[in-house]
Amino acid sequence: MNITLSIASVTAALLSLAAPAARAADCTLNIEANDEMQFNQRQLQVDAGCETVTVTLKHAGTLTRNVMGHDWVLARTADVGALVNAGMSAGLAHNYQTGNDPRILASTPVVGGGESSTISFSTAKLQPGGDYSFFCTYPGHSVMMKGAFVFGDRSGRRVATAALAKPATAAP
Repeated sequence: MNITLSIASVTAALLSLAAPAARAADCTLNIEANDEMQFNQRQLQVDAGCETVTVTLKHAGTLTRNVMGHDWVLARTADVGALVNAGMSAGLAHNYQTGNDPRILASTPVVGGGESSTISFSTAKLQPGGDYSFFCTYPGHSVMMKGAFVFGDRSGRRVATAALAKPATAAP
């Protein structure tokens, strides 16, 4: 009986130590882009309790950044079209993003095949349940390369964990 209590005590202690690490993962997101102009996810979701979010964009393709580059940009959904248009005039040298545009809430640089970029950003400008989108600003890509970014949930309630939804697949 004492042995069982000791194992249970050790297990409980180990689980409590692991809890902060699991909580930290709730604010970390990974997304891939490919040579077919696709993100591998259509929705990214983080808990509204995250003060900082870390996003890693990995380009799983092989084409270079000047041929099929991708970035990951976060903005209010209402601002996406204007940001994409403004980015075209900024050019690849500026990652198809206008400098210091307050409508851009977070962004990676453009990466090419086999490359990745990791950014961390404050959620201070985000409102739980707000209407946010992520997208690629490379010319012509945003039509296919976009998704919903959910901070908390759409009703404004806090969510317990980060959810990384897979894109829907067509029925055969």
